[in-house]
Amino acid sequence: MNKVSVFSDHVCELGEGPSYDPATDALFWFDIVNGQLLEKPVAGGALKIHELGRMASAIAIIDDKRQLIATETGLFVRDVATGQMTLHTPVEADNPLTRSNDSRVHPCGALWMGTMGKSEAKGAGAIYWFFRGELRKLFSGITVSNSICFSGDGALAYYTDTSTGLLMRVACDPASGLPSGEPKVFVDHRSSKGYVDGSVVDRDGVLWNAVWSGKAVKAYSPDGTLLREVAMPVTQPSCPAFVGRNADRLAVTSAWKGKDDKQRQLDPQAGMTFVLDIPVNGRFEPRVLIA
Repeated sequence: MNKVSVFSDHVCELGEGPSYDPATDALFWFDIVNGQLLEKPVAGGALKIHELGRMASAIAIIDDKRQLIATETGLFVRDVATGQMTLHTPVEADNPLTRSNDSRVHPCGALWMGTMGKSEAKGAGAIYWFFRGELRKLFSGITVSNSICFSGDGALAYYTDTSTGLLMRVACDPASGLPSGEPKVFVDHRSSKGYVDGSVVDRDGVLWNAVWSGKAVKAYSPDGTLLREVAMPVTQPSCPAFVGRNADRLAVTSAWKGKDDKQRQLDPQAGMTFVLDIPVNGRFEPRVLIA
């Protein structure tokens, strides 16, 4: 029997970007539109809310003292002890209509960072590659960047433009995290309920995807076969992350964004963050190399 429990009952308008730090046993995640970074120990402890003063969507560990935060104007280095944010690399900083969205670190230490229009304008976003201070645009014309994740050996990358219903896969150079081939369709979700949102890949190559408006997390084998579907207690699960000392559980964020009062009453846990106690062979996120 699947066990889904509330990890944090703090309600996010747009909960996203969960990432686990094994050094501190803490899960970090975001309420993007309200500019908040959330932090909570997985083994138990109080929730901390860090006000960032800007929209932000993803976090990566640089070292024990610093984190890299993807924001609406670019990549910021955050001092863990003080919370001070220092701009490192501007990304679409001159475009007030876009913000960061889904992002994740490749096994080599490169970051893939997605952007999108704040109003979800068609084709307003892109997906970037950042490695040791260098920034390149990989894919343009993206409406809602999502599902950025990588195989454990770094040879495959996944991503989607949620508006298309197509989860893509592309070969990568394991040493640099740059694409080395043309993207191909991994999963065609267009005839299924909901939309492809955030994803993560475990040690077995299984891709775990949060299905926005689908009330589920789906697991796909390396050949794209649907292996299982885990029912969620919220309509809009947004992104999974492996958590725990053995990376053997899944945390999943969610959102109430876009719902009116009546819809929220029908979806009372929308915006909370959950833990799935199901068998997963997860792995920890790599550290990002900024220089």
